[in-house]
Amino acid sequence: MKKLMLLILVVSTLQLSACTFVEKVNSSVDYANQATEHINKLSTFAQQAPQMMKDAALNPETKQALENQLIGIKTDIEQFNLKSVPTIAKDIHQQLVDKNKVLLDEINNVLVNGHLALDKLQNSQILSTISDISIFINRIQNLVS
Repeated sequence: MKKLMLLILVVSTLQLSACTFVEKVNSSVDYANQATEHINKLSTFAQQAPQMMKDAALNPETKQALENQLIGIKTDIEQFNLKSVPTIAKDIHQQLVDKNKVLLDEINNVLVNGHLALDKLQNSQILSTISDISIFINRIQNLVS
């Protein structure tokens, strides 16, 4: 009877350990997917922004679309910075948060009273900062590989 109880205890412990391991892996994969999506949104904006900035000088609708994108990015960054992060990703997440804070400051500088100041955007480091953030994509993908 003692051997049976011991066997049940060992099997139960192994199952719990396996479940914890699977949860950690799933959490890491979820974080990697969310971080990749975040960086991809920023990269897409960085690719589209130069042409939009040129067009926005002549077209108020394009300027409004650019302003809306910046406001959306700002919201996305604020939400991303508050994400729950698995232990394995804490360091990289903190580095992303630090870069995101720089990007938020830059966005806030070009949104004067909630409206886009196109000249400030053209002279900002927003695209350069997004490029710096994009470098993290390989490190994030390595979390799950």
